[in-house]
Amino acid sequence: MTASFVRRVERLNEIGVALSSQRDHVRLVEQILLGAKDITKADGGTLYSVTESGELRFEILRNDTLKLAMGGTSGTPIPFTPLKLRNPDGTPNTGSVVAQAVLQRKTINIPDAYAVQGFDFSGTRGFDARTGYHSTSFLTVPMLNHENEVTGVLQLINARDTAGRTVPFSEADQRFAESLASQAAIAITNQQLIHGMKELFESFVKLIATAIDEKSPYTGGHCRRVPELTMMLAEAAHRIDTGPLAMFRMSDADRYELHIAGWLHDCGKVTTPEWVMDKATKLQTIHDRIGEVATRFVCCQRELELRQAKGELDAATVTVEGQRLADDLAFVRRHNTGGEFMKPEDQERVRMIAKRTWTDVEGQARPVLSEEEVKNLLVSKGTLTDDERKIINHHIVATIRMLESLPYPKHLRRVPEFAGGHHERMDGKGYPKGLKRDEMSVQARVMAIADVFEALTAGDRPYKKAFTLSQALAILGKMRLDNHIDPDLFDVFIRERVWLDYAKRFLPSSQIDEVDMAKVPGFSG
Repeated sequence: MTASFVRRVERLNEIGVALSSQRDHVRLVEQILLGAKDITKADGGTLYSVTESGELRFEILRNDTLKLAMGGTSGTPIPFTPLKLRNPDGTPNTGSVVAQAVLQRKTINIPDAYAVQGFDFSGTRGFDARTGYHSTSFLTVPMLNHENEVTGVLQLINARDTAGRTVPFSEADQRFAESLASQAAIAITNQQLIHGMKELFESFVKLIATAIDEKSPYTGGHCRRVPELTMMLAEAAHRIDTGPLAMFRMSDADRYELHIAGWLHDCGKVTTPEWVMDKATKLQTIHDRIGEVATRFVCCQRELELRQAKGELDAATVTVEGQRLADDLAFVRRHNTGGEFMKPEDQERVRMIAKRTWTDVEGQARPVLSEEEVKNLLVSKGTLTDDERKIINHHIVATIRMLESLPYPKHLRRVPEFAGGHHERMDGKGYPKGLKRDEMSVQARVMAIADVFEALTAGDRPYKKAFTLSQALAILGKMRLDNHIDPDLFDVFIRERVWLDYAKRFLPSSQIDEVDMAKVPGFSG
């Protein structure tokens, strides 16, 4: 065994190891071609990929003599059209040596392209005529994977001897090239499988988020916007090189992990009933019961009129009582929206109204407001009762439970922690675990801010209006002062103008008002 042969074997092993660790497709195909050129001492070469439509696409082209570098990391696109495996009439393209290698699944070794019969080298000869090059020896190797599928073709041109002269590719050259092509095909297939599984996984993740958004017509963009804002703030924190977050850095794997967590942060909402999630008014269940309440008030008015007809009440009394009914109904309608803080005296008025009765079709006196309706109308802020808020809050418990049940690969194991912490508070008063700031990762704290700010500025909620930028930042600042959100990330959010970048991408111009950062509560500058 000669030293040259040993060196070539060692080089083949080196290339195989490099191929198995390469994750970038462009660099992978480049390593394959350059490695094959090196082992066979070829002057040039081309690597083709086989497309699903039955074409051979140029991936990378190199020629040392002509100093040609196209495709791969060269940045120069290959201008040649793909080769067809079959002619327009469906017959095999036997004139193309590359196509023939694919169709026959075997290597084609041509000592002299100008002397060989049965192949169409007119394009090659035209290229030689234009460039002054002389394409002589060709080694065309199909790349077969473990399923015996041809994934690509490796074509080498003009083998060189030790004196630099063009010679045919030897049998040893062919064996080395075939071995490398086999390793390369498996490496490419593995990469394609990994990429395919990654794409499938991401598609399922986004499918879940989209299903949640579709489930609620009022939160249609939440599951899409929160991941975007999460990554914007995380990248801003990553760029900081001074202060408490100076050591926070993310690798590409870290970014992907946080990206997935962002998309899955509300997956537990698939368990939340729509009537609770979309509760636009205090009296809403499957429908808004204000219509039923209004009907009872109409019945009360009719009873007054009937009593007047019987002579039990005079017209003045009926007018006064009728106006009181109208006022009470208007009051109930107004406070059914939940859009303002309900004062104690207003809550007491609800209780008083509930004492009014109407007569049903069976002649039974019933209150115009049921106990359950009174309970809903007495909600001091928003539209949810305590029980309904517990149902809403349960979505994060369901999220964590669902996410922790999945068998994550190593680089995604923190997804449940990132996604499950966006309702925690820095003071430990959040839910579901009551975690404090030092018990949470930076990523989870990032997601908490993103979730809050998206909700403040969202214009698709039925129970509140969308705040302008200045209003949303003022509320966010007060939350920072109340130790609700992370102070360091809040400073980054304001100082790096993450809020403005987000607004330009996702908010209508009507919400983007003038903001004086110096006046934002809690911002240290």
